[in-house]
Amino acid sequence: MIATHGTRLTSAHYARMGEQECDGIHQGTLEILETVGVDVHDAEAREILVKGGARRDGIRIRLPETMVSRALSTVPERITLYNRYQKPAIRAWGYHTYFGGGSDCLHVLDHRTGERRDPTLQDVIDAVRVMDALPEIDFVMSLFLPRDVDQMIYDRYQMEAMLNHTTKPIIFVSPDFEGCKAAIKMCEAVAGGREAFQQYPFATCYINVTSGLVANEEATQKCIYLARKGLPQLYIPLNAGGVNAPATAAGCMASMNAGTMLGIVLAQLVKEGAPVGVPGWNGGPYNLKSMVGNYVLADEQGIPTTMGKYYRLPVFGLGGATDAKVLDQQCGIEMSISLFTALLHGANIVHDVGFMDSGLQGSLQVQVIANDTIGFLRAATKGVTVDDETLALDVVAELETTGSYLDHPHTLRHYREPFYSKLFDKGTYSQWEKRGRLTMEARAAAVVDKILDSHTVEPLPAEIQAQIKTIVEEQQKWIGRPA
Repeated sequence: MIATHGTRLTSAHYARMGEQECDGIHQGTLEILETVGVDVHDAEAREILVKGGARRDGIRIRLPETMVSRALSTVPERITLYNRYQKPAIRAWGYHTYFGGGSDCLHVLDHRTGERRDPTLQDVIDAVRVMDALPEIDFVMSLFLPRDVDQMIYDRYQMEAMLNHTTKPIIFVSPDFEGCKAAIKMCEAVAGGREAFQQYPFATCYINVTSGLVANEEATQKCIYLARKGLPQLYIPLNAGGVNAPATAAGCMASMNAGTMLGIVLAQLVKEGAPVGVPGWNGGPYNLKSMVGNYVLADEQGIPTTMGKYYRLPVFGLGGATDAKVLDQQCGIEMSISLFTALLHGANIVHDVGFMDSGLQGSLQVQVIANDTIGFLRAATKGVTVDDETLALDVVAELETTGSYLDHPHTLRHYREPFYSKLFDKGTYSQWEKRGRLTMEARAAAVVDKILDSHTVEPLPAEIQAQIKTIVEEQQKWIGRPA
């Protein structure tokens, strides 16, 4: 049975767990935090937490329930991200779901040759332009880790490319704290200053935390820095059930959730009301058969997202990915299922569209296919309006049993409303033959080429481009190596 959350169903909802299961995981989380604690590898973070009431034993930090309850009472339920023009583009709360790419794939599945190769900075730019052009893709990430720039500061080059080639919201990842600061400095240059960016944030940082019970130094440094600025952050500890956490879904989720709660507590101690997004994937058994970090596993689907809904917090989810290596049946199935479960569970900001091979490979063709799939799923899960206009009883009475609806004004008013795929072949066999017998893979490649040939983004003012480039150059000097 699917709960409707009320008598009027405005969209399809589904919850992996009920209130009782969520309560159990929450109580388990509190016990872990109070008795086991979390290893916090940053001195400033430990100092802030201890001043706020935590107990310290070396790097081990234990939190009482009161600290968690207090933090949950002040962390906002909403994150709003804007586009370059200061217009709201992502309203991350409730069951609003937005989709975008991922970051840092080590390989490209080239849409022109079908071969796997190393990515360059141009591949990052191409990916950003494709994501900017696709209407069902709501935000941008870098997708690839470019091999033709300095690997110590590759993320600075990614950020420059994203700021220059999209007007959509950006989610960035940085391997070190200095990279996070540099990215924010670039954003403030584009926004017109610190206050302007704080008021209309068009980018946020995805903070990779080692695990639920280990908070690495860089993660807590970023958490503190962004909280002080009042900027939204995605604080994401991830567990692997059976490896660094219990193999059971409940145990894995509870220990992962402990790390999430520590991040929320830390952010709220730094600045009450600092926005924090929480994990919407992992929290379940690892693939102990292959020992590969798969991106699409059945057992974990929806568990962390349901916990995020329990806390009424924005959820950073995962969908549109596959562990397949080529565009085959596995690719289509896993991509579609992961998009569908993310949407049904209500994850708010869903990343990694276009990921393949356990996150090691990215594909622009998969992003194009996912774009149409997202359109289908949004149409398939939205509510149904029932009123005099949509029931059309007057039209039925007028035309009776044999009348033609094709040219009726009611049809002309509504025929554009259904979802019509621009990529999926819905014609006859003869029409498909006439169009060249193209496969989905070939049609998607053609769309990528069309976007790269014709799609343009309004450029940033020349002086802003120069400021961003200067920041990247300063970072190159900071590591002591010429560009």
